[in-house]
Amino acid sequence: MSWGTTGSVTAVLVAHAGAGALVIGAVRMAVAAVLLGALARGVGGPVRIAAADRWRCVALGVCMAAFQATYFSAVTRVGIAVAALIAICGAPLLIAGLAAAILGERLAVRSAIALALGVAGTVLLVAGPREASGDGPRFASGVLLALGASLSYALYVVLAKATLARTAPLPLAAVVFGIAAVVLAPVLAGPDVGRQVALGWPWLLYLGAVTTAGAYAIYTIGLRDVPASAAGIAALMEPLTATTMGVLLFGERLGSAGAAGAVLLFAALGLLLSQDATA
Repeated sequence: MSWGTTGSVTAVLVAHAGAGALVIGAVRMAVAAVLLGALARGVGGPVRIAAADRWRCVALGVCMAAFQATYFSAVTRVGIAVAALIAICGAPLLIAGLAAAILGERLAVRSAIALALGVAGTVLLVAGPREASGDGPRFASGVLLALGASLSYALYVVLAKATLARTAPLPLAAVVFGIAAVVLAPVLAGPDVGRQVALGWPWLLYLGAVTTAGAYAIYTIGLRDVPASAAGIAALMEPLTATTMGVLLFGERLGSAGAAGAVLLFAALGLLLSQDATA
């Protein structure tokens, strides 16, 4: 749900500060890395990563940086609706497949039903009130970037799940976002970045502290105790939150298809929660 506020805040940030997508992503990573590092040290002392997991941390950092770059670049080419539809709907499917192949997870019947309901609900929620349009090389490249974002996020979830067997959640998140911040740091050397940060610092701070550091901290803690596939399905609450905020704050219309999509998403989440309760 915290991730779902990102779109609204980013819209305000772009309107008031003219911030570019990559700059927003790079600043989010930098702020999150500092806060997660401080939180990890404050809770558990020196940040330690198991030797066997260090390569995974590098891979996770690269995946997170790649997600920022590909997703926000896709938005500029195909728009928010199409980018979200491809990236957000594709991720749970990829996570389920990768978790089965890499982690040996079996998708329970209720989880499979929840996955189907969640993806269908997201399709209705994101695409129902709108019509996807566009063609040509720019649109095609945007679709490929959105697919890249979906794969980057799916790899992040599955690799993080494997790493949490030996490494505590907060140190893991701190190191991963530190690596992601380093990967995206060259973006901050670009022209006009200082002005964008000066004008948009309150919103950038919110994105880095709440929707990134805070959200990924609790997501990683939760991921330790649930299957990767269930975590991927639960994250479909993001588009539902984003759409609700769009309706309440920006006067967007949900439409009958969007309302049906919201119902399906709630049903998917209910199935996941009932499965956990009866486990």
